[in-house]
Amino acid sequence: MPDFDLAALDIAVMAAYVVFVLALGWYVGRRKQDSEGFFLAGRGMIWPLVGFGLIASQFSGTQYLGLAGAGYDEGIAVWNYEWLATLVLVGFALFVLPFYIQSRVSTVPEFLELRYDRRSRYAFSGFTVFTGMFIDSAGAMFAGALVLQLLFPDQPLMLHIVTIALIGGIYVILGGLQAVMITDTLQGVLLFGAGGAIFLSVFAEFGFDWSALPALAPEGGWTLAPPADDEFLPWPGIFTGAVWLGFYVWISNHIIVQKVLAAKSLDHGRWGALFAGLMQLPLLVLLIFPGVLARGVYDDVPDGDMVWPALIFEFLPVGIRGLIVAALLAAIMSTLDSVLNGASSLVVNDFIKTRRRQFTERQLLLIGRILVGVFMVLAAAWAPVITTFGGIVEYFQSFLGYVTMPLVIVLLGGLFWPRGTRQGAFWTFVIGCPIGILGFLSGEVLELFELQFLYGTGLMVLLSIGLYIGLSLATEAPSREQVAEVTWTRETWQRETRELQDKPWYANYRYLSAGLVIITLAAVLPLI
Repeated sequence: MPDFDLAALDIAVMAAYVVFVLALGWYVGRRKQDSEGFFLAGRGMIWPLVGFGLIASQFSGTQYLGLAGAGYDEGIAVWNYEWLATLVLVGFALFVLPFYIQSRVSTVPEFLELRYDRRSRYAFSGFTVFTGMFIDSAGAMFAGALVLQLLFPDQPLMLHIVTIALIGGIYVILGGLQAVMITDTLQGVLLFGAGGAIFLSVFAEFGFDWSALPALAPEGGWTLAPPADDEFLPWPGIFTGAVWLGFYVWISNHIIVQKVLAAKSLDHGRWGALFAGLMQLPLLVLLIFPGVLARGVYDDVPDGDMVWPALIFEFLPVGIRGLIVAALLAAIMSTLDSVLNGASSLVVNDFIKTRRRQFTERQLLLIGRILVGVFMVLAAAWAPVITTFGGIVEYFQSFLGYVTMPLVIVLLGGLFWPRGTRQGAFWTFVIGCPIGILGFLSGEVLELFELQFLYGTGLMVLLSIGLYIGLSLATEAPSREQVAEVTWTRETWQRETRELQDKPWYANYRYLSAGLVIITLAAVLPLI
């Protein structure tokens, strides 16, 4: 492993970058006069900002560390999460996004109130705030603290977590969602460029010989279909768990979907979602391949999540590596910003605006900023718990797999099954989510039983489907008029077909979606 010593130029570049990001947050935030501007950027974002916002919210610094580390430890199987996400985003653009945009909702739980009732909105919103704090925010803080600990090893981990929390919290309090999405784009370009530079630099050490990659991969690690008993990602788990996790992240998680709700139109939302799906595919080369190649550079890495920072210091020149480390930290903070802003949005829109007492927009804006500070403290307190897990990706996916499947089934069921009832939705939340939390704690934390978490996810999917269908059939069905505007039908597809007749092919989301699916399958099939 290299020495993680920053030169004076690196430190100067990092400091200048952090100051620039905070200044941008202040500049954008000074014009925020209402809650919609703070939480949804005034619904004026164009598709490149939407796409980078989506990709940065979920991946940014956290996944940059986690994917490269998984590539080093396990091989290329971790890419299953990314190419599946591309297909899920295609489905999102085709079938789900129009209902979000056309209904003008401010949050995903608000859409559930339109489909079911206010109880489901409260349940979904409260649970999303909970998972945002203890998965996304805490994970982002922990990832940033790992990088800072490399640079300043004499300081305790908790001090680094607090530093990340304070800088990220101040930024989102100042700038709101618009500032986050603008810096997401800047950091996305920098980090994608860094990934390409590192891959080429490391690959050059092996003479650009593609045969070196499968030779360096861990035993059985050069396949997207590991054995069914694989501890990391068994191939049946792709269907029992990974695809369902994709549905949660990209379709029902408000922290992510919020970026699409900020789009200026349905077309910009769709193009942004498809652009994010396209950007998933190069992550195999930009992050996972460097992790695999690092096995030929370093004999032993004590923590796989540190592989990517090690490659930065090993192969990038002074000054450039300071900029990339700064962008990495800022991207981690952008993930944190997105979660803090999204969680605050949920509380303000789903719990405070729905009260009988009327609040002014200035009051709502102040409440939102105060909530960001509260959530920042909660996530910082939980972040050290992640040290009990083998890696950042493992922590994220195992938690999500157990606790979020009732949310996914209720949302998808409501969109595609008109017979689903409000009682079925609400009680699926009430019964299913606590069971999921119990399964996560007993299996993953206390280790009372051994079950690969993707199989555990599949069991939670079956349980949630059984609860939702059984409870819906046992209760009174909603009228056709009640659900006509919030459920997908064949008539929906036919109406959109007529609307698309005058669009050129390059602006037609169906042609773009088909092309993206073909590219994805062409990349995946040779690696199975």
